[in-house]
Amino acid sequence: MLQQNMSVVLPGDLVNTDDVAVGKKRPLIGPGLVQMDSDTVCSCKAGLIKRKPNMVWVDSRQKRYVAMKGDSVIGIVTARQADSFRVDIGTSDPASLSYLSFEGATKKNRPDVKVGDVIFGKLLVANKNMDPELVCIDSFGKANGMGAMKDGGTLVHLNLHWTRRLLSPECSLLKLIGDQLPYETAMGLNGRIWIKGRSPVETLAISRLLQNGEGVAPSAMNNYVTKTINKVVGVK
Repeated sequence: MLQQNMSVVLPGDLVNTDDVAVGKKRPLIGPGLVQMDSDTVCSCKAGLIKRKPNMVWVDSRQKRYVAMKGDSVIGIVTARQADSFRVDIGTSDPASLSYLSFEGATKKNRPDVKVGDVIFGKLLVANKNMDPELVCIDSFGKANGMGAMKDGGTLVHLNLHWTRRLLSPECSLLKLIGDQLPYETAMGLNGRIWIKGRSPVETLAISRLLQNGEGVAPSAMNNYVTKTINKVVGVK
């Protein structure tokens, strides 16, 4: 059955991507969809079809993260090997991260990464026949914010649906927090977010805002942020 006007899909449904194409460029197929051939896109999970210019994906409430090529993720180093690290990113198999996948790294100049470190990187390889492969450099060999998060901070675990909502332009929570509390963040599509405030107390307040904000209505978001900050940090 071809899904055109309906927004709900089940595994096996065909999805029309013509309405999101920009010019002659082929639309980007996101999580939950599989390109069967040059003209056919099929859903591989149940959920809501989401569309943006030149991009379409399935929004579902899955519990376990499934690695997708190009996703930015946060992981924890679990082991060191001869030429790579093993990194837990929440998938069934750990990801590999080469020593050379860091800015400025060489065979003699290896990165200062230890077991237990938090890593922010991007998936270079992700398919069912191979273990995920992470890199901490972009196509120009620059870190661009990726690498080991060594300056303190804390790691927050959120469900995958809420994480993607936080990254969407329609969600104002991150901006509202930044208006009152300056902070640094790295957000992984695997449901892990690294945050660092100016102090441990402010970091705690931001953590609570993110963990408890999913059910807050957009119209009440500003009041929610102000009340939580005043309660945890104190009225300025």
